[in-house]
Amino acid sequence: MNRINKKLKEDKKLLSIYFSAGYPSLNDTVSIIENLEKNGVDMIEIGLPFSDPLADGPTIQASSTQALKNGMSSDILFDQLKDIRKTVSIPLIIMGYFNPMLQYGVEAFCKKCQETGIDGLIIPDLPVDIYNDQYKAIFQKYGLINVFLITPQTSEDRIRFIDSISKGFIYMVSSASVTGSSAGFGGEQTSYFKRIADMNLNNQQIVGFGISNNETFNQATKFAKGAIIGSAFIKHLSTHGVEEIKTFTNSILKND
Repeated sequence: MNRINKKLKEDKKLLSIYFSAGYPSLNDTVSIIENLEKNGVDMIEIGLPFSDPLADGPTIQASSTQALKNGMSSDILFDQLKDIRKTVSIPLIIMGYFNPMLQYGVEAFCKKCQETGIDGLIIPDLPVDIYNDQYKAIFQKYGLINVFLITPQTSEDRIRFIDSISKGFIYMVSSASVTGSSAGFGGEQTSYFKRIADMNLNNQQIVGFGISNNETFNQATKFAKGAIIGSAFIKHLSTHGVEEIKTFTNSILKND
């Protein structure tokens, strides 16, 4: 069973953390992953930096730009992660845009993910229909879960189609804005979370965008299985460095 599916079976709300590979320094990737697991994070999204990140807010864009300046690339990321499964057991997902994967070769990229121990991919700009028609068989061949995004504007028909071809969780974008732009959830977002929960989908939902502290983590997970934090973690990383990851995760999970 894929590590993502195993994790989703656990009787707890899941905390997933996103960061840009190769940031703050090129060789910080592995130590960040190891520190996150050690400090209670359930799942990690490793951002593969791209020069034109459509859905990312200024914080993630800045970290992505710096990572590219540091020299991060698909080849370097795979090289950094080649021994990651000797020390890390939680699910690892690469989140990135389709262009670098296309340049690498989709099958070659998926094969490398399998060899490295990557469990899934999140590719915001790969349309669901194109994935289903052209790439689904390749992902399945290499045991990779492809995670799709929905927003408050996604139609019920579309959500049910996404649910029908998903094999892990659905990434529930909390609002129509870019990452890092929200501070707390209002009634409109809460009713959206409840509306999706009431659809009784086959795949559980994990909420992303706008989660930055214990309060928003609890709001987001009231109706969903878990929540993803990106911008707030990267800000913490920028200010406090890799050594202070425990402080951040404790503030979200409220560990003593």
